Amino acid sequence: MSSVLPPTPAVGRRTVLGAAAVGGLGLAVGVAPGRARAAVPVTESRERAVIVGTGFGGGVTALRLARAGVRTLVLERGLRWPTGPNATTFPRIANVDRRSAWLSDHSGIPGVPGTWKPYTGLIETLKEQGMTVNCGAAVGGGSLMYHGMTLQPTEEYFAASMPFAADDYAALDRWAYPLVAQMLKISTIPDDILATDPYKSSRLFLDAAPKAGLDTFKVPLPIDWSYVRGELDGRYTPTYTTSDLAFGVNNGGKNSIDVTYLKAAEATGRVTVEVLHVVKDISLDARRRWVLHVDRIDTDGVLLEQKRITADAVFLNAGSAGTTRLLVKARAKGLVPDLPDAVGTAWGNNGDRIYSWLQMNGDPGTRQGGPACVGGRDPDAAIPYTIIHAGSPIAPPNGAKMMTVVGFGVVDPVGTWAYDPAADDARLTWSDSGDAALQALLKERMTAFTTAAGGMVIDTNAAERSTWHALGGVPMGPAVDRAGRVRGHRGLYVLDGSRIPGSTGACNPSMTIAALAEHSMAAILLQDLGRVF
Repeated sequence: MSSVLPPTPAVGRRTVLGAAAVGGLGLAVGVAPGRARAAVPVTESRERAVIVGTGFGGGVTALRLARAGVRTLVLERGLRWPTGPNATTFPRIANVDRRSAWLSDHSGIPGVPGTWKPYTGLIETLKEQGMTVNCGAAVGGGSLMYHGMTLQPTEEYFAASMPFAADDYAALDRWAYPLVAQMLKISTIPDDILATDPYKSSRLFLDAAPKAGLDTFKVPLPIDWSYVRGELDGRYTPTYTTSDLAFGVNNGGKNSIDVTYLKAAEATGRVTVEVLHVVKDISLDARRRWVLHVDRIDTDGVLLEQKRITADAVFLNAGSAGTTRLLVKARAKGLVPDLPDAVGTAWGNNGDRIYSWLQMNGDPGTRQGGPACVGGRDPDAAIPYTIIHAGSPIAPPNGAKMMTVVGFGVVDPVGTWAYDPAADDARLTWSDSGDAALQALLKERMTAFTTAAGGMVIDTNAAERSTWHALGGVPMGPAVDRAGRVRGHRGLYVLDGSRIPGSTGACNPSMTIAALAEHSMAAILLQDLGRVF
């Protein structure tokens, strides 16, 4: 593929080139995830600003550009998933189907049975060397599937994960984190809900955790608790109260990015969100403008159109795996010259680990409420970590007692991504050395739970390492500056989790990704608006 492309039309103009022109543009034919048609149209368009991805970084970026008066195109490979009371939008754990997986004939989640016709579903599962990475693929990104844990790290823990941005913590704490909390309407579980029968397991955790050496706390969540009360009153089909949340909340009431930041951005009239648009490559044209090579597909993955979108500014928010893969490819294929050597480095899993705690003393119940609303920390730990109780949506067989407990913490970001020409993609290599010390601490703490409250613990990640919290690949410092500008490249920004090297201060990443994006956009709009784009 040539890295120098012909000139493109003026802003706002769209040109249809026809299938015969594909080769001259250096666009790959038939590279959509599904079967391509024999011939598809090829179009060009010109934009001022383009955002790739609609998760925590993308949603913040879209709203701030829109409110600054910038007309912005947002590209999302996945679908919109509107919800409401008693909706059937998302698959439930008892009947997982093709909606659960991104263009795969089976679920990437261990233990989920069945095969189906591939669909542009919610979760892309990447089976990499040493690690399985689960990525959101929807408008709103991973905010649809996550439990909603909205945790802010302490200044000390923030610096342990992100030393390059440590000087920004005071400003983040003063206004960026609070702004995210306000936008997502976060709150903790009300005492009257915590006292109900579905939350027995949460109360059992709160009782056992101090005996295991942890300081307990309620987890801030972006939840409208009136929906939980509606389930408790029998007005809505149980979703929250059964923790049936792995693929999204059918009843609504969750302030995910699609119904907060993106909704506000689109309400300005300056933001257009295009779904089922898969960004395959990014390059520079002869005028050093950014060019996105995009496949528009249908829900079966069939290629419908190829687009070449030229922009003054591109904001990469495709998530750690998505953004990193694009830039590693661009460097290896010569599409973007002189990308920093650090692109493809400093990746980590946020220390993710999932445990099943079985046959403990006390009754956790078989109908365990969620989202993950209570947790514990050890402030004296040698490595920062957090342990959270997440209710299980699966009733154990034969009257067994079971709870799900998750842990995460600060890791050494030793993961690297390298280009695979056979697949025209980048692949991850992860070494367990990156979080071995952390995992030893988590195992020790889970053993303390069984000592304090009985039972046994099974490490469900022992056979297959996996993460829902991929971070890094385009790290702050060597690859991007503190505002997310890719070093040496005017108008190219990275504002998602790929710029965070491996972990977010013993917290799940969502709030820190969003707060960093708020902080960076304030600087970008002050310094680059009207100059760069």
